[in-house]
Amino acid sequence: MSQLGVEDVFVDVVSPGYQADAYPDDIESEEARHLELSPESIPSVDRLRELKVHLAEFDLRFAGIHSLHYGMYGNIMFDRPGREQQLEAITTLLERLGDAGIDTLGYQWNPRGVVPMRTEFEASVRGGATATRWDESDLGEIETPPGELERTYTEAECWENYEAFLEAALPVAEEAGVRMALHPADPPVYEEIGGVPRLFRNVAGFERAMSTVPSDAHGLKLCLGCFSEMGEDIPGVIRTFGDDIVFVHFRDVVETVPEFTETFLDEGNFDQFEAVEALQEVGFDGPLLLDHVPELEGDTEWRHRSRAYGAGYLRCLVDGVRRS
Repeated sequence: MSQLGVEDVFVDVVSPGYQADAYPDDIESEEARHLELSPESIPSVDRLRELKVHLAEFDLRFAGIHSLHYGMYGNIMFDRPGREQQLEAITTLLERLGDAGIDTLGYQWNPRGVVPMRTEFEASVRGGATATRWDESDLGEIETPPGELERTYTEAECWENYEAFLEAALPVAEEAGVRMALHPADPPVYEEIGGVPRLFRNVAGFERAMSTVPSDAHGLKLCLGCFSEMGEDIPGVIRTFGDDIVFVHFRDVVETVPEFTETFLDEGNFDQFEAVEALQEVGFDGPLLLDHVPELEGDTEWRHRSRAYGAGYLRCLVDGVRRS
């Protein structure tokens, strides 16, 4: 990563006993450097600093934890037993991140076990590379209520639970000097699936999230791919949220919900150069992250070849806009 010119690293977590949002390579290796996180096991300040020092050896900054997994917030989302334990775990994590000098905590607010994130994982794109695809017509029957949930929920209930979470967590984040960054529902657009509302499906949902408990410690993990899936004007979305953008997932798709395919940065729905121009216009100077990328011939599970291509492409975009 350092050789490619990467500057910031967001760490994904390993979550024994819980379904995580990422599966790091080789986590069984005794030499693997990974970060465990569950309501019962919060990384110590020393452990966070250890990883920070390790990254700094390669001139990389430990920019934050990429995302909380569902096992850290599911009971809060649905106001179930275990809510207080999860809330205490998140606030403890915020405090320890602040003590370690790590300033960002990304988080999702999506239920698990409702629908798969994609309906196909080897769709063919340029040159026979493979990528993920969503096609609503390929969904089977959806349980109502889905997965481990015992009942359906109203949108009003879900907003009430979410706002109570912000009221408890954001003062701790402010005190710790950590910004929380919210990611969209993916796939977006759907008001509910299986009787479970998807609050962060559109621009209006994010506007409410940013305004309902105003705080400088709250912002967006602005996933351009998700807003592209919605069919939104991407430079317009960037200008709408401006100072609320904490960091950016830079990816794109072809077409929009109910049917889209992820693809290379130079082949998607929106003009990538115009997006970076809009980020410069609003004064954004935070991290740009690659998100999902196609798999190239001979690639690894983490898609190192494709990520190297994407990192170079992003550096050229940023340099080009700075010089324009």
